[in-house]
Amino acid sequence: MTVIERARPADAGEILTVQRAAYVAEAQLYGDPFIAPLVESAEQVRGAVETAVVLVARQDGRLVGAVRGRMAGTACLVGRLVVAPDAQGRGVGGSLLEALHRRMTSASAFDLFTGHLSAGNLRLYRRHGYRETGRERMSDHLTLVHLRREP
Repeated sequence: MTVIERARPADAGEILTVQRAAYVAEAQLYGDPFIAPLVESAEQVRGAVETAVVLVARQDGRLVGAVRGRMAGTACLVGRLVVAPDAQGRGVGGSLLEALHRRMTSASAFDLFTGHLSAGNLRLYRRHGYRETGRERMSDHLTLVHLRREP
């Protein structure tokens, strides 16, 4: 059974461990070992927990996923949706997204982005009502796909 709850500052180290494990595949996909989620520090994660809405998913007490949301105007910016590699494909990511949608009741929309090669991420977001709003070429190997979900 998966339990989703608000993260505490003490969860920062575990969140960072899951985040790094989850983003290794993305770094390999794009040929960039220095993507932001892999170089973020525990202090930066702790800061996010203290200033944004960060939800974590636990299975049998183990932290297996996390997602961040913060308001920017009337939209919620969704970021760092991560699931431990051995827990992927079991609905944890979707459950975290839906819990964030329910929690951020004042949001008029939910905005996020992912890389153009991240097919699994794009499928997940589309299944949860996100629609592409644009693309932004960052480099020869990375184009960001911007998506939005309106409640």
